[in-house]
Formats: sequence, C-alpha cells, structure tokens
Amino acid sequence: MKTLTITRPDDWHTHVRNGALLKTVLPDTAKQFARAIIMPNLKPPVTTVAQALIYRDEILQAVPVDMDFTPLMTLYLTGTTSEADIKLAAESDAVVAFKLYPAGATTNSDAGVANIKAIYPALSALEKYDLPLLIHGEVTDEHCDIFDRERLFIETHLNDIVKNFPALRIVLEHVTTNEAVQFVSASANTIAATITPQHLLFNRNALLAGGIRPHYYCLPILKREQHRLALVAAATSGNPKFFLGTDSAPHLSTLKETACGCAGCYSAHAAIELYAEAFERADALDQLEGFASFYGADFYRLPRNITTVTLEKQSWIVPSAYGAGDSTITPLKAGETLSWKLR
Repeated sequence: MKTLTITRPDDWHTHVRNGALLKTVLPDTAKQFARAIIMPNLKPPVTTVAQALIYRDEILQAVPVDMDFTPLMTLYLTGTTSEADIKLAAESDAVVAFKLYPAGATTNSDAGVANIKAIYPALSALEKYDLPLLIHGEVTDEHCDIFDRERLFIETHLNDIVKNFPALRIVLEHVTTNEAVQFVSASANTIAATITPQHLLFNRNALLAGGIRPHYYCLPILKREQHRLALVAAATSGNPKFFLGTDSAPHLSTLKETACGCAGCYSAHAAIELYAEAFERADALDQLEGFASFYGADFYRLPRNITTVTLEKQSWIVPSAYGAGDSTITPLKAGETLSWKLR
C-alpha cells in the first residue's frame, strides 16, 4: 500500500497547555485532527464554564489561519463541583465532558478528587444531565505498585461507579492493561476507552531496558508486553468502544531530563503516523479509520467529519526537538524513523 486515505480523525484526549507552549504545540494537533478533547489540568485548573470559554478563545487564537480545528472543552471535577456547575456545563455548547483526576495521579492533579465516594452527588448530576465522565483510572495509594494502579482502580472504584450510575457515559482514558480492555469490552455501551500511540507501540522495556529513557515515561506507565498486545487487539478489533486518544502531553525537555522528570509523551507531532505504524504492524490498516475517525464521534454523539486526510508510505526521521532554546520539547521517537507520513 502506497497511500492511505481516511476520514479526517479526531483526538479524544490531548493536552495543549497554554501560553507560549500552546502556540508551539497546537499546530501539530490542528494539522491532522478536526476536533480534540482538551484536558483541563492547567494551573489553576479549568473548573468553570467561564474559565473554559477563556481557554477556548486562547486555543482558537493559536490555530494557524490555514487550519480548521475545533477544541472541545472539559471541566476539571473537584470535591466542590456542584449540580449547578454541571447544569451550566450541560447548557454550554463549548463544554462536552468532565474530567476526573484522582488527587496526585498525574501532572497538575493536586486539585483532583481524594475521596471518590464523596463525589457521588456530582456523578449523579452528570448522569442526570447526560454529560460524559472522563476518568484517569489509577489509584494513588503510595503502597500500591505503580504497575497495578489501573487494575486496582477498576476493582476498587470503577465497578462501583458503573453499578451506581448505570446511565452515566464514561470514558476510561488511556487504558494500558488487559484488565481494562476486558472491563470495557464486557460493560454496557455507555462505557468506552481511549488508547494512546505509545501504549500500542511500546512496552515498559522502551522506558527501562538499556537505560532510563525519560521521553517514554508517561502515566499510566507503560506495561508488560502482554498488556500491549491486548491493547493492539482491542484497537484493531473494530469494537466501537475503543477509539483514538493520544494523551499527547508536552513538557519542556529540561523538565523531562531531570532527577524527577514529568510524566507525559509528546506525540502530536506525528500522531496519526504513529497509529498507522501500530495498525500496519498488526496487519489491520483497514481498521484505522473506524478507530481514528468514527467511533469517538459516535460515542460523543457528534457528526462524523466529512473531509479526509492522506498518509503516504514514506520513511522520514522525527526531529530531535520542537521549539527553540530553553523552550524545546523532545517528541516521541525523536531521531527515529517512521514509515508513514501525513501528506
């Protein structure tokens, strides 16, 4: 196959930051995705519709003039989120979901939820107003092995959430384990999951074998090969419960290459190419369009895009960095070769 043309995809989970970093990274997302779910974990977090609208305007101002891109805003769920907050969000055309971060689970999650059951009234309101809940599904108990955090979140929290709020639409974000795949597959159609390119392409050896490679460090952390294979099987299965969400997370290289580096892989520079590589390895390029372009839109009850993008079978070397000077970002697979190129 020399070229692959698919309906223009959407990114159902990404971080674009704000300020100067936003202006650096947003064009990478906008050049390939028609829409993207924007994560709200800024400093301070985006917790109100008013804040989301201000952030949305900042994003739109950073979109290059020759690109057509729509940011889909989310609000950061906290212990003080009220039904009135949720009602306002449901009435807003800009806000499409709420994001649940367990406190301390990942970057800028200090304002997250420490007691899951304490937010059950908010979850009831989300169910009432039919707003999706997007979950970073990891426990944060310091005694829990980091490789078990997703599995234990499902066992200790998510099972109860689904039981108590059966009509609540939930996206288990950036799933990384066979247990998560099995949970989503066995659940009702109100439950879906996003899968990142790094979790499809790499296992934990990429992070640790032969030396620590900080630009492969993300949360949830890369897992064993058996889990990667389960994710590939889910992504390429044609099951509409699984769809594209890059979790592209830009951090300055200096903040990654340090004694206590930030979690997150920057993949927006070549997101659809990375997914194409994963699907081609699985001999499933025919399933990429559904995963990248259809299933997420269907879950969020949005129209499918009508334009297309074309990938060419063309080897190219990923730049070693994006940005300049002290504001550089090291991308996923920096300096390595990819076999597909967005035209």
